[in-house]
Amino acid sequence: MSYLAPSEFVTKMVDAGESKIFMSTRDTIIRAYMAGAILTLAAWFAVTINVNTGQPLVGALLFPVGFVMLYLLGFDLLTGVFVLSPLALIDKRPGVTLGGVLRNWGLVFIGNFAGAFTVAFMMAFVTTFGFTQPPDKVGTAIGIIGESRTLGYAAHGAAGMATLFMRGMLCNWMVSTGVVGAMISTSVPGKVIAMWMPILVFFYMVFEHSVVNMFLFPSGLLLGAKFSILDYLIWNEIPTVLGNLVGGLAFTGMTLYATHVMTLPKRQVDKAAKPRVAA
Repeated sequence: MSYLAPSEFVTKMVDAGESKIFMSTRDTIIRAYMAGAILTLAAWFAVTINVNTGQPLVGALLFPVGFVMLYLLGFDLLTGVFVLSPLALIDKRPGVTLGGVLRNWGLVFIGNFAGAFTVAFMMAFVTTFGFTQPPDKVGTAIGIIGESRTLGYAAHGAAGMATLFMRGMLCNWMVSTGVVGAMISTSVPGKVIAMWMPILVFFYMVFEHSVVNMFLFPSGLLLGAKFSILDYLIWNEIPTVLGNLVGGLAFTGMTLYATHVMTLPKRQVDKAAKPRVAA
């Protein structure tokens, strides 16, 4: 598998964050656009599997193919740059500023949304034969997802919002672990295995991923689902983005950086001290 030690791959994480901050606007948006499109095409694929087989585990097992493809091709998800870009700022890399980190996040958000919306439109078009008939069973299922994961949270008020935020945190804990997985091996099979496992967990557990939701909810709106754009933004996308940011940075980025780069001195043991003798 050509495994890299944590101190090595965490340094690669910081290097990757620095590289993304200094990337040109054009390259950042193109890479983000393709990442959003590929990931959401995989989400469409997974929902189709779930509908046709009635077995959510099968869809979850196969959904990571999109994540693997986009990272092997060097494309960027918002959930990934939430973790990587701040590390370059925390590490005080020359020329890295908070403005640069926010710029990177904003451009990747725009690119991801454009790519996801492109696939959402294609899915809505295909499942309705060019909007000439009601959606097929896959389109109908996607519309139901949109309603249950907006109005469903809203029905619980503050508790629903807290649940949504926490699901966003849990999601990017797993997804960002998948991003790191691409760095812990120098072989393609090793990268694929390391990325596949946490993405399977996130998808099967129905955690909230901001980029996947950029596909699911606009798709539902295009297909006539009974929720509004405001419902989508307030009762899903915005809390999910915030949860993804907090979860990925707190549980993956900062924990790995703190314990493998910004380590504390080892404890000093007085070897001359006599061991205690039990009475």
